[in-house]
Amino acid sequence: MMTTSERLVSASDKLAQLSGRAKQAEDRAAATRNQAKAQVEEAAAKARETAQANAEDMRHTADAAEDDVSASWTELQTSWTAHVTKVRRDMEAKKAEIDATRAEHRAEHAEADALFAIDYAYATVEGAESAVLDAIAARMEADELVAH
Repeated sequence: MMTTSERLVSASDKLAQLSGRAKQAEDRAAATRNQAKAQVEEAAAKARETAQANAEDMRHTADAAEDDVSASWTELQTSWTAHVTKVRRDMEAKKAEIDATRAEHRAEHAEADALFAIDYAYATVEGAESAVLDAIAARMEADELVAH
């Protein structure tokens, strides 16, 4: 079992991984601008599969750590998993539409979803930073009280 200090170092390491993953997403999105439509669609499908798998992993992790994770985080994870599943289903259903007007609307909705997802991720990173700093402060307070 990890000590509290090891868990806090792990939290800091996870923030660094998150930063690297965000940069990877940025680079992949920029690279797709020069690719053929089929390649972009394949990359999008792989990204959806990865997002779905990660959402499932997060659900399992939250279920396993239910006693240690606050209810609000568990609710958020459940909501996010449902959202990822709905977006995937919506995209699959909308692919069947071939009308140009519908395609334009689908593109506009997909762009709005992407921008919202980025804003959501940004807010989540800020929330993660806050949670890590709160954990460090709580550990410092607990250590001070134990020392006295």
